[in-house]
Amino acid sequence: MTGSLIFLLLLAGLFLLQGYFKGHFRSEDTFRAYLDSFGLFAPLILALIQALQVVLPVLPGFLGCIVGAGMFGAAGGFWCNYIGISAGSIAAFFLARYFGVELVKLMVPMEKYQKWVQWVNTKKSYTLVLFLAILLPLAPDDFLCYFSGLAGMSVKRFTWIIILGKPWCILAYSLFFAHII
Repeated sequence: MTGSLIFLLLLAGLFLLQGYFKGHFRSEDTFRAYLDSFGLFAPLILALIQALQVVLPVLPGFLGCIVGAGMFGAAGGFWCNYIGISAGSIAAFFLARYFGVELVKLMVPMEKYQKWVQWVNTKKSYTLVLFLAILLPLAPDDFLCYFSGLAGMSVKRFTWIIILGKPWCILAYSLFFAHII
């Protein structure tokens, strides 16, 4: 099981890095053209990329929100992004839970890691802070998903925070960008 998970992560990482190095994520237009090349599978690929951008943070998630809303409308873009980002958030939680501190140190720059570990360990209201970070735009929620996997939070509580908190910001992005693009 562990070998399969590592293989899938490496394969997904290579897919994402290949797109990154070929310039597919440089701008909204290049990302849109890249997704268009997948035809009917474009919504699935967008959801996959959004999941991967949480697990392997090499591109900003809002870029997918912009392109999703532009290509698939507010509702279609919302669902692609919500499913992908939520799946990636839950995957990051499980990866941290399974592989522990060493993996999180690889994903998070060391100075940020030290700062966040100290902060998470001193907050009694971490659940509320996590919910607000997931709810609000521009919070470091990808990193917090990893830290939550280390913090001993229950899977059920974390999943509910993602399910209830994640859609609102993504919905706002989807509505906003669908009307601008």
